[in-house]
Amino acid sequence: MSRKLKIVGVSGSVRRPSRTHVLVEHLVTTLATSLAADTHLVELGEIAPQLAASLDRDRLTPDVRSHIDAIESADLLVVGSPVYRASFTGLFKHLFDLVHHEALFDVPVLLAATGGSERHALVIDHQLRPLFSFFQAHTLPIGVYASERDFDHYAIASDSLRDRLALAVSRALPFVQQRSSLSSADSFSTPSPAHAVTAAA
Repeated sequence: MSRKLKIVGVSGSVRRPSRTHVLVEHLVTTLATSLAADTHLVELGEIAPQLAASLDRDRLTPDVRSHIDAIESADLLVVGSPVYRASFTGLFKHLFDLVHHEALFDVPVLLAATGGSERHALVIDHQLRPLFSFFQAHTLPIGVYASERDFDHYAIASDSLRDRLALAVSRALPFVQQRSSLSSADSFSTPSPAHAVTAAA
């Protein structure tokens, strides 16, 4: 019996409520429904004090450790950050400074960002994509950027944004399903210790 996929969302906003959180949560929920996957959501606004106090992996609090473990065991990451000074938030970067550098090899990552206007939209390709390229993760081709006018307070209000979200999900699904199929094939093709002994005999 194959295990359920695990989708982990990371919202890089330190404010609550947060448009970034709404965006990430929408993507995670939609993908999880399509894939019948388990989910885990990391909201920096909830763990900011503990995260700021976690200077390295040896000093992680249990709460931060649980989120790091979830990120490192994800089958799909959905990550988003508001744009500050043309980049992602400092705590968002600090969180991923604590992730093991070999933990995300080939993991599909769906990128998202929010900002005050469309002029910040390139943050996805100029800031977020290089970060996850360092991890040798598989950043998905279609990211989602949303500006303030796409929301009514903290609710998605733009048909254009809904279309972009739907496109990102539809383009992400084949990558995740392929990864799931390959993982299942690997688990079936790897001989158990008992089979290895029999073959050797």
